[in-house]
Amino acid sequence: MFTGIVRELGVVVGADDAEGGKALVVRAPETAARTGVGDSVAVNGCCLTATGVDDGVIAFHAVPETISRTTLGMLEPGLRVNVEPAVRAGEELGGHYVQGHVDGVGRVRSVEAEGEGRRMLVESPAAVLRYCVEKGSVTVDGVSLTVAGVADDAFAVALIPHTLAVTTLAELRPGQEVNLEADVLAKYVERLVSH
Repeated sequence: MFTGIVRELGVVVGADDAEGGKALVVRAPETAARTGVGDSVAVNGCCLTATGVDDGVIAFHAVPETISRTTLGMLEPGLRVNVEPAVRAGEELGGHYVQGHVDGVGRVRSVEAEGEGRRMLVESPAAVLRYCVEKGSVTVDGVSLTVAGVADDAFAVALIPHTLAVTTLAELRPGQEVNLEADVLAKYVERLVSH
């Protein structure tokens, strides 16, 4: 489990096609220091299993299923990524419950300055949008955010200066694709109510 509070900005140092998936290597020294082989790490909101850890870098293998459902297939060396190690018992939650199971890929429609921050509108698949409510939670590229507004085919989030400084969200431009995860608690509520 994760919280959507990015702990480190990693840098992709390897992204090679492998068995229909992708062999990813990410330089993230702080996360690598507390990660062992087999541990879960969220990379841009996608839960991956560490297959190797050495000298500040973590290796992963993203299988074809992961590549088909996320933006990880577009990663290239030199790109920065949001990194969060799995929560350990006793640690603060901070954001909201995040599984690292990407529900869909969205597309940034617009990014506009708003005071010291920015307002971003994200086109979203219906499978994610159905769980978005104003003041509810959503995860964009692994970052826990509060929904600022909902339209027929998109949702808005307000990005504060701190979030812009410590995540990759400041680099997003209209047209770029992002990993989205709906609030898992909303999914459970829907399931319980439907019975």
